[in-house]
Amino acid sequence: MQLVEYVLSQIEQENLQINDRLPSLNQLTSKLEISKETALKGLQYLTEKGIIEAEFRKGYYVRRLNIDHTYRICLILDKMNILRDRFYQCFLESMGDQGEIDIFFHHHNYKVFSDIILGNLNNYTHFIVATFLKEDPSSVLNQIPAHKRIIIDYNEENLEGNYSVIYQDFEHDIYNSLTKLQKQVNKYKKLVLIAHSEASHAEQVIKGFVKYCEKKSILHEVQSEVTEEKFKKNTGYITFSRYDTDDVALIKLAKKQGCILGEDIGLISYNDTAVKEILEGGITVISTDFDRMGRSVADIILGKKSIQERNPTQVIIRNSF
Repeated sequence: MQLVEYVLSQIEQENLQINDRLPSLNQLTSKLEISKETALKGLQYLTEKGIIEAEFRKGYYVRRLNIDHTYRICLILDKMNILRDRFYQCFLESMGDQGEIDIFFHHHNYKVFSDIILGNLNNYTHFIVATFLKEDPSSVLNQIPAHKRIIIDYNEENLEGNYSVIYQDFEHDIYNSLTKLQKQVNKYKKLVLIAHSEASHAEQVIKGFVKYCEKKSILHEVQSEVTEEKFKKNTGYITFSRYDTDDVALIKLAKKQGCILGEDIGLISYNDTAVKEILEGGITVISTDFDRMGRSVADIILGKKSIQERNPTQVIIRNSF
């Protein structure tokens, strides 16, 4: 902190301006009478706050003139949609004026994901990461110091250290949700799960679905897509497609064949939205609490603590099931 105060005082006295190069490491250690290890910790602190930036083989350069926030946060998401936006807005509100947040998107591309993290390891106080990648991201995630690492939505394996994670337990959630819907399930002769193979959490959802159906002796099937050939009355459908296209396809088929939603066929969809609340009189959903996830992550940072917990998921029963 002695080095930090020295650099900030030089900026305040206008001895250092934007894009000016800091004195060398040897010059700083000599002037302040501190070790190189201590000096590097001070420089890392300033880098995390965005005050300075390291350029390979050149040194450190001034990039900002003051520290506006206590925390500088790197938020890495797979994509932005209404659910991610709910998480972000609640997280932002909970952080108040304590954090500066930069958002990056990897779009399920491992190289983009890796480049974002490895190129910013020293630039932030915290990393909040949503993965959902086909490749194992643990080797990259473990490059982030554990106390800076917060994983959201998906509980990745092979991670080291005392890091934080707020995750969905997809196997548990579908099993528990269908158990709560047992009365409604009994209306249908068969349950069908529409599971696209490219969904990274499909395997866990399928496992929980099959486990429930086998335990309750329910006729069931897993299908990769909605087709008119396989569409049958007296069937309950469960969907978790990325853009809710399967919900639309099932509703269209129901209307085409004169089926009444919630009676002749049932529909359960993953993740609640305002549209699902009113579509066809209301779509029954299995939905994790993204607002709570946002608050929990802010609490980890502001409370300077480590948490590993499953985010709660609720069943909202509506007309469609």
